[in-house]
Amino acid sequence: MKQLSIYTLFASLAFLPLTACAASETPVQSAATQNGTAQNNLQAGANLKEGKSFTVITEGEGQDVILIPGLASPRDVWAATRMQLSGNYRVHSVQIRGFGDAPGANAEGRVLASFVAELADYIDDEIMRGDSEKKPIIIGHSLGGFSAMQLAAKHPGLVDRTMVVDSLPFFGMIFGAGATAQTMKPQAVMLRDMIAAQEKYTADARTLQSMSISDKGRAQVAAWAEAADPKAVAHFMYDLMTTDMRADMPGITVPVTMLYPLDETVLPAERVDTMYKAAFANAPAVTLKRIDGSRHFIMLDQPEAFANALEDFLAGK
Repeated sequence: MKQLSIYTLFASLAFLPLTACAASETPVQSAATQNGTAQNNLQAGANLKEGKSFTVITEGEGQDVILIPGLASPRDVWAATRMQLSGNYRVHSVQIRGFGDAPGANAEGRVLASFVAELADYIDDEIMRGDSEKKPIIIGHSLGGFSAMQLAAKHPGLVDRTMVVDSLPFFGMIFGAGATAQTMKPQAVMLRDMIAAQEKYTADARTLQSMSISDKGRAQVAAWAEAADPKAVAHFMYDLMTTDMRADMPGITVPVTMLYPLDETVLPAERVDTMYKAAFANAPAVTLKRIDGSRHFIMLDQPEAFANALEDFLAGK
């Protein structure tokens, strides 16, 4: 059973596994409804921009910071972080289409590469505009953290520095050192097709246990999952499971801070530290920082510790 606990802990890195279920009577809100609500709730001076694979709310003044949520999570996961950064930074809060609204372009195909490419274009066109001194700070959780690492690897000229909140350079690492993108493909196809075929789904109880230490946190994560579109989740999940960044990690020159959680009721500190150090052993630009008393959603479980780690990161410590 200990091996199952390890699997469950690492499964949280990609918001897996997700259990498909029958459609409920409450429909997922449409993109028009979600975007209208977001527009109506914008603070003075903020604006909403819509792209093919994501929408983004921009607010504030100062150095640009981009916040990217994880799989099946809306931009609301960063609500406290947006408040923390307000007044000192120009914050770009991304929401991947399908994670709280209609999937749009994310309903089919290789969605992760398209998302990262579109985000790079957004940085180039909307933030830097030819000014190499205006590189944004990128902060991403889970899938968002993986996307942030891809930006750092493929577009280093567009990134100042990056904070990754609990992610891995290759999801298949949880299945053993010999796992490759090719060997992961059959399971990835199975999960993609199973979830994409459903009208609605929910995170199972075991997965929710690995997401947050509190009932309140697990309820919040469950609500976010239920609002996500199955097709978008399915295709991002497939891409995450079959994209291996390990060969790219040694070449990343942008400073990366990687926050990872520890809950000693699940695994002892020494074992958790060893796993994360091994995962990033070939990534000299990555600095690991552990947040105790937390599971996957560190910002929900330890908001003060997360806020302090964020301040240190922003200060370059």
